[in-house]
Amino acid sequence: MTSPLHTEGPPVTSPPQPATSLGRRHAYWHAGVLFAVLLGGLYLARRHWPALESGAGRLAGADQGWLLLGATAAVGTWAASALAQQGAVVRRLPRPRLVAAQFAASAANHLLPAGLGAGAVNLRFLMRCGLPAGRSASALAVKATAGAAVRLALIALLAPACPGLLRPPHLTPTTLAVALGGLVLLAALPATPWWARCRRALSAVLADIRALHACPARAVALWGGSLAFAALHCLVLIAVTQAIELPLPPLQVALLYLAASSAAALLPTPGGLGSLDAALALALTVSGAPGSAAASAVLGYRLLTVWLPLLPGLLVLALLVRRKAL
Repeated sequence: MTSPLHTEGPPVTSPPQPATSLGRRHAYWHAGVLFAVLLGGLYLARRHWPALESGAGRLAGADQGWLLLGATAAVGTWAASALAQQGAVVRRLPRPRLVAAQFAASAANHLLPAGLGAGAVNLRFLMRCGLPAGRSASALAVKATAGAAVRLALIALLAPACPGLLRPPHLTPTTLAVALGGLVLLAALPATPWWARCRRALSAVLADIRALHACPARAVALWGGSLAFAALHCLVLIAVTQAIELPLPPLQVALLYLAASSAAALLPTPGGLGSLDAALALALTVSGAPGSAAASAVLGYRLLTVWLPLLPGLLVLALLVRRKAL
């Protein structure tokens, strides 16, 4: 006879963690990352305060016409982003809400690391437009792939026009051997669930790219929007450098921006804050610009593309959420 204290029953499992707890944990993590980035930015600003102060003074006396052109180009980047996003899906998207979502995404992108803010806003927008979650994520991957390809193509086109400006990194035989060994090891991985999911995701992206290129209008929107987005960001920096009379040709400035932004994309900081600033200032300084002028150019670029649109973008984001467009 068994004791009543040892009755058999289903195994005792711990209750699932509430969603509010998970959301609070993610919020704490995001706040911690943002706080660390802000501390790093404050440290760099304190260390290079004389150059920043001189650059801000130089920017205050800059040519207003060129700054207005830069502001116009900055506004155009949201329309270009909306065009590229429309080109990444076959279904027609509502244009006003699409442009508003890109404006809100640009603001959210500066609050979360590695572009997670913009990705989350666009993903939610596409799902609200009726696309499944997998198809929406694939559309974001198609847009990002087109943007990276356009950026690399522009660098390849501009580099011969500015000889000696960009120097490829020196790769030792050991580095090449390690990279080749890594590729061979990656290709020889067994069919693990993780690897199978990656292959399915890549297959879905390639299938979407083929479907989009079967529709010429969508292909033109995707590649044209991606090209316009990169070109308009180059134009913003060129306008700022012309406004402060920076002694660098526009083509060199565009090439330096493309190279610096591509390098900064490898660092997971919110909107490239800190990483893009440092890379861009270093690129301008190495190319012959005075330190104060380089700091002024970076400040002007950030002012037009980040700080002035940030609060309106967050307000548009809140409005879209309230109207359940996101």
